[in-house]
Amino acid sequence: MDKLLQIQNGQAVSRSDIPDLNFHDFRKTLLNETRNNGFIVQFFAYENEQDILKLVTVIRSGHKLYVTGCSLAEEYPSLTPECEKFHMFEREIAEQFGVRPKDHPWLKMVRYHENYRGKEDIFGNDYSVDIPGNYPYFAVEGDSIHEVAVGPVHAGIIEPGHFRFQCAGEEVLNLEIQLGYQHRGAEKLLEQKGQPLNRLPIIAESIAGDTAIGHGLCHSQAIEALAGLEVAEGSKIIRSVALELERIANHIGDLGALSGDVAFTPPLNYFGRIRGEFLNLSLTMAGNRFGKGLVRPGGVSFPVLAEHRKIICDKIADETPGIANVCDLLFSAHTVLARFEHTGTVPLNIADRLGLVGYSGRASGLSYDARVAYPTEAYAMVEANTNARTTGDVCSRATVRREEIMHSLRTITELLARDIDAEAIPVPSSHSLVPDSFVVTINEAWRGEVSHCLLTDRDGTILRYKIKDPSFHNWTGLAMSLRNQGISDFPLCNKSFNLSYCGFDL
Repeated sequence: MDKLLQIQNGQAVSRSDIPDLNFHDFRKTLLNETRNNGFIVQFFAYENEQDILKLVTVIRSGHKLYVTGCSLAEEYPSLTPECEKFHMFEREIAEQFGVRPKDHPWLKMVRYHENYRGKEDIFGNDYSVDIPGNYPYFAVEGDSIHEVAVGPVHAGIIEPGHFRFQCAGEEVLNLEIQLGYQHRGAEKLLEQKGQPLNRLPIIAESIAGDTAIGHGLCHSQAIEALAGLEVAEGSKIIRSVALELERIANHIGDLGALSGDVAFTPPLNYFGRIRGEFLNLSLTMAGNRFGKGLVRPGGVSFPVLAEHRKIICDKIADETPGIANVCDLLFSAHTVLARFEHTGTVPLNIADRLGLVGYSGRASGLSYDARVAYPTEAYAMVEANTNARTTGDVCSRATVRREEIMHSLRTITELLARDIDAEAIPVPSSHSLVPDSFVVTINEAWRGEVSHCLLTDRDGTILRYKIKDPSFHNWTGLAMSLRNQGISDFPLCNKSFNLSYCGFDL
């Protein structure tokens, strides 16, 4: 274990304390950890002040976090053939820095942009940064094989993404998901030198609009660690409440959408109305329905006092019986269960090999919940959630959401019963960050593990800002859920995951 540095969630450590291994030892260490139930939190590259390309990995093992690193050559032996968890991370590094993971089994661009170092594109003539769709898809051959292409332009008000199905009749043999149509350069925006630090939370909470609190909280905790900011207990409680309200609103909306996908309209209509009520509770705390502007380094930027707490608690008391009744209606309907059960199954061994997170992972039997493993804010004060159904199908993913809704309602009620007001903090234009430091923050947003990682240079300026949304892990899980399924099951499977395009297209 001398090749790994144990760290704490949200703990700033000196960059010089991170082990700097030769690549052989680095690779051997990571493969050994991932074979022994280790999961990847972060795996990314950056250029240090001497323009040397470095690789940093954060691994979670049980409830412990470890970090290690190495120098990276222009080509290195890929880890993916021995561990699928590295698949997307290595593709991302190849795209961002023009480094080739040799023998990677499925090397493609992730978000379609020229690499940061201005190096020659390693992807060859089959790819184009100007025409995102110009790359070879996985091919299935045979007289009875046909392809169905969906997107990137969709009929609904959703973001661009391309889904290509290789089918034998109605049965899906393979689904390939192509994203990257709206690469916004969020990480580079967060790394811009000379900008005031009070601009960064605005960018962070816009990474994925439905996860404004999740990403905003990770960002704030990272700045707090690097700037030595203390957060009052009342603010910690309100930030936890805001994260749970975000979870409730999104899960309720998706249970309604799943109801609509199987043509069971009463829950669709009820859940649509109820979702609006919980978005309005975020409005009560932050002045807008997505909670933007509430969470800031050092605390919260709006006061949340006794009258606000009463509004929230009263609304939860009013809505909880109705939520329980509509869930009972949905999950007791034989027509619904006939469509939910045994549809879109991702078994435990596949979920484990891919490193799925959040409700998608828990529905397949992976117990990991960042609120339990690395409790931040007020989560050490409340009981953990439990999941009864974990067979990995649509029904499991819907049931886990139902359980999380009821757990979140109890959690908010319990936390707001404490007689603690959250006063607004002044938001300074800048903070002094600890130089030559590293921090990683992890929170259980509504889709799962969100993580932000910051490195500072010798002047305390942000050298590298790495973001990971849970969708980065879970899009491959959606593709696997369609294996050997009818193509008409795609909308149902897709909504049961409900992954983020913009959270992926950083």
